[in-house]
Amino acid sequence: MVQISDRFHLKPLFRAVTFPRSAFILALSENAVRLVEMNADLPPETVKVPGLPRDAASSVGKSTLNDRTWGGRIHASEGQNVRFQQYARRVDAALRPILAGKETPLILAATGRLAAVFPQINSYPHLLAGTISVSPDRLSEAELAQLARPILDAAYARELANMRALFERRAGMRLTTTDISDAARAATFGAIDTLLVDIDAVAPGFVDDETGAVTFVDIDDASAYGIVDTIAARAFSSGAKVLGVRKDDIPEGKELAAI
Repeated sequence: MVQISDRFHLKPLFRAVTFPRSAFILALSENAVRLVEMNADLPPETVKVPGLPRDAASSVGKSTLNDRTWGGRIHASEGQNVRFQQYARRVDAALRPILAGKETPLILAATGRLAAVFPQINSYPHLLAGTISVSPDRLSEAELAQLARPILDAAYARELANMRALFERRAGMRLTTTDISDAARAATFGAIDTLLVDIDAVAPGFVDDETGAVTFVDIDDASAYGIVDTIAARAFSSGAKVLGVRKDDIPEGKELAAI
């Protein structure tokens, strides 16, 4: 596609931030722990995390967690569970300054008890439900990223499903529209909370700066903006959440859907 205008064609850019294909992967085992960052267009790499424990045993001052002797009030598997909880808390505490203020998904790579313990301890609100359920010890950063992608795709699918369900609920309250003209007026007056736009649709024309009235044109030239693109820009500038999606992801199969 070629767009000639006095501003950027925005919908593909919204797509890039709607599904950025970025995530943190916490590779957690009894023997080691590391945080890997993956992005769509860069090789995954390990993130340096100050204060991150080296392994489970050293984090709690032990040489091993596999001894079967009595230790204070805890013994055997019970004691190991307590040590894993302590380990998970120290990992979580070390990650907190790195992840603070971010919304990047976190994916856990762990097996056994640690796979169950860490989600209970975790304080980062964007830990995904799916887990890489193989031992991460011998996996490279690239292998971890490859295993993380289906989990990320499933999270995006859930996000879209939740958005469609919200649209249906709000439709019953007459708080939605899939009509371009109605959406243009709503965007102009800052009345859109959430907007889904088809990144491939191009409806050339003009949207009045004052009223939001739409004028469609037959020929797409350098003076006519894509109307849906203009609606997306106005909605975004007034604080709306704008998601760039495919047409099949939009209720009723329209060019846009607004809440």
